[in-house]
Amino acid sequence: MALGFAAAGADLVLSGRSADALGEVADAVRAHGGRIELAPGSVTSDEDVAAAAARIERSFGRLDALVNNAGISPYFVRSERLEPAQLREVLETNLVGAFACCRAALPLLERSPAASVVNVSSIHGSRSHARMLAYTASKGGLEMVTRTLAEEWAGKGIRVNSLAPGYIETEMTAGLRAHDGWREELLGRIPLGRFASPAEIAGCAMFLAGPVSGYVTGTTLFADGGWSAR
Repeated sequence: MALGFAAAGADLVLSGRSADALGEVADAVRAHGGRIELAPGSVTSDEDVAAAAARIERSFGRLDALVNNAGISPYFVRSERLEPAQLREVLETNLVGAFACCRAALPLLERSPAASVVNVSSIHGSRSHARMLAYTASKGGLEMVTRTLAEEWAGKGIRVNSLAPGYIETEMTAGLRAHDGWREELLGRIPLGRFASPAEIAGCAMFLAGPVSGYVTGTTLFADGGWSAR
C-alpha cells in the first residue's frame, strides 16, 4: 500500500510496531522518489497514536487519507477454547485501535479539502468462519464503526469506507496457505481460484482514498476473488 500511494504522488507517514520493518518500507519508497516519514508505535497505545497524529501535523498540517491497516489474527481455535483475554487482545488492535486512529486523525482530516478514511476490514467482517471468532467479531465491529462514522462525518466532508479483502499472500495467511487441507478448502471457495497479491489490494485502497470515489461513503468494497458472490 505504501508503495502504491507513493507512486501516485502521496506523501506518507507510516506507523507500525517494528521500526526495522518500517525502515525497509521507507527505503523502498525513497528509492522511487517518494517522501515518507515514520512514526513507530502500536495502535493499542494511546500515546503512540497521539504521537503519530502530532508527527503528521508538524510535517504536513493536514491529512487527506487515513488507512487503518493494522490487524492481527493469532488464534485459530474453536470458540469454547478461546479465552476472554485472547478476544480482548484481538479487539484492541483490530477494532479499538482503528477507532483510536480515526478519532486522533479527525482534526487533521477536517483540514483537508477531500478527506477519506479507509478501514481495512475483511471478508470475515460479514462471513463467519469456524475457529476465527475473535477475528470475525473484530472485523464485523469495524464494519459498523465505518458506517457510523460515515454518517456522522459526512457533514464534515469526510468519507469513511471499508475494504474487505479475501485471502492475501501475506505473513498472516502463511500458515493456512502452507497447509494442504486448508489451502485447498479456501481455494475451492474462491471463484478466481487463487489468493490475492498485496499490490491488488493496494489498488483498491487507493480507489477508496482518492477523488475518483468522491461520492462513495459508508460502503464496503469487497476484494475477495468472488467469494462474496457465492
